Amino acid sequence: MSDMQSHNADIGGRRAARRKKRRRARYLARKHWQLYLLLAVPVALLITFKYVPIYGVQIAFRDYSPAKGFSGSDWVGLKHFINFFSSHQFGRLLSNTLTIGFFTLLANIPAPIVLALAINECRWRIFGKTVQMVTYAPYFISTVVVTSMIMQFLAMRGGMLNGFRDMLGLPAVNLMADPSAFPAIYVISDLWQRTGYGAVIYLAALASVSPDLYEAARIDGATIFQKIRYIDLPSLMPMATMLLIMNCGSVINVGYEKVYLLQNQLNIERADVINTYVYRMGITSAQYSYSAAIGLFNSVVSILLVVAANQIAKKASETSLF
Repeated sequence: MSDMQSHNADIGGRRAARRKKRRRARYLARKHWQLYLLLAVPVALLITFKYVPIYGVQIAFRDYSPAKGFSGSDWVGLKHFINFFSSHQFGRLLSNTLTIGFFTLLANIPAPIVLALAINECRWRIFGKTVQMVTYAPYFISTVVVTSMIMQFLAMRGGMLNGFRDMLGLPAVNLMADPSAFPAIYVISDLWQRTGYGAVIYLAALASVSPDLYEAARIDGATIFQKIRYIDLPSLMPMATMLLIMNCGSVINVGYEKVYLLQNQLNIERADVINTYVYRMGITSAQYSYSAAIGLFNSVVSILLVVAANQIAKKASETSLF
């Protein structure tokens, strides 16, 4: 009998706790209704544009016809995935995507850290702020403008690069027509555009370092490089690890905008990546199911890369996203 009473008391306690939580939630909703109202708009946008479209992913497993709709189209299973994996395009697209994505990630890891450390150690604050502003500004330039600048800079006639080569007595080169040069063009331009933005994040992390550590290092006679090695870099490693994990998904999910705008018939052998191929198949050729299957493959691999990087970071440094 005592066990039954104890069980009933336990159930009653849990119910009372749930009622207390509901009353508190209603109280907070009434008290801070303005904040919940502001939150409602972005949550609605998130659900509408991020979660509702997931319903359409099923066309990757169907022969989609706009007349029949999502559910009415014929189910074909893994047909489109098999067609993509067995196509002659698969190896080339995967190789191009991984090459551009890997070297972009590799270049964007140390560059913002080095810039942030240099600005942080700059004693002439006006110069440091100017460098920060100049390097941060390219992040806000649109992709269309950036690609136009690249093509003007590398143009055969009137381009700055070939003008400089002409001054040195060297022959002109057409890098936009050289397939082997495309990965370097993409990586360098991406590095120029994103290094300043990444440096701002690391500068914010450096601002949280205790001044007592620098004071102790100064008293001990530490040099600038010793302070960077034993104070700054250990303070930046957690942030660098987090950014590395989040950016691992971009290794295979290279943004198509810049790649597509820099493509031409001469460099497309190395400039064609999975996302640009999805765009051509889905929009230009109207192969909706086939392009959806490729896009789904791309997304799944990106998630797996992020999860794998997170697990490796958790074991190696005890810093992780989840």
